[in-house]
Amino acid sequence: MFSTAAPITASVFPSLSLAQAGGSSQNICALMTQVFSRPDTLAHPGPLMQNLQSLSVVWAVVFVIAGVVCLLNGYKLYRWVTVIAGLLLGILAGYYLGQKIQAEMIVAGCLGLLVGVVCLPLMKYAVAALGGLAGAFIGANAWSSIARLVADGQAAERAAANFWVGALMGLIVFGMLSFILFKFSVVIFTTVSGSTLAVMGIVALLLQVPAWRGVISDRVAAHAVIVPILVFVPALIGIILQQTKPAPSPAKSS
Repeated sequence: MFSTAAPITASVFPSLSLAQAGGSSQNICALMTQVFSRPDTLAHPGPLMQNLQSLSVVWAVVFVIAGVVCLLNGYKLYRWVTVIAGLLLGILAGYYLGQKIQAEMIVAGCLGLLVGVVCLPLMKYAVAALGGLAGAFIGANAWSSIARLVADGQAAERAAANFWVGALMGLIVFGMLSFILFKFSVVIFTTVSGSTLAVMGIVALLLQVPAWRGVISDRVAAHAVIVPILVFVPALIGIILQQTKPAPSPAKSS
């Protein structure tokens, strides 16, 4: 009896684990696609908190570790960060496009691999593109949150709906700076992306505690400017630390 059950168990559990792994990958892609479906996602704390409650502890820890590394050592590891960022952006874009043909993971994997590989020979242009996207992200969230800070009611919503103006300004300014100030551009997109990931991961971990979930959701969602402050203040600290960090001294030839 046991000898018959063992092969059945061995044949079933690998299938279950593979299905769970595939489902986990699909869930995180769907979640991140939903979170970043709009450029001013930080200025909408209510939906953001709901999405972060669905983030698992494992992915939250990964977000915190990856975010802190990018925040503090992004320029030192900028080649790796650029390729991985391109890979992830390609995966998310591919997942979104793949939904139209019911082949999300196939399109996501192919497009992610393509963008990641293209970043290698076109590193300078990849950095410029990521710097421009970081500027658009900053501009959109700054515009939307400040609009809700200085105005009330329908006027605030109408002004915040024009977040694309801030996104366009940030895209142009930071995209042009990427060709002039290469290090500054790298520092900008690594600190902003790292701070965003780290803050999301920390908030998701705190939301896993049932006793804290309601309080944290209410406090963070109290105003549209709170999450941008939580993200951009650490990003500014990271910019200062990376800009003032001394460059490594060249090795002496013997």
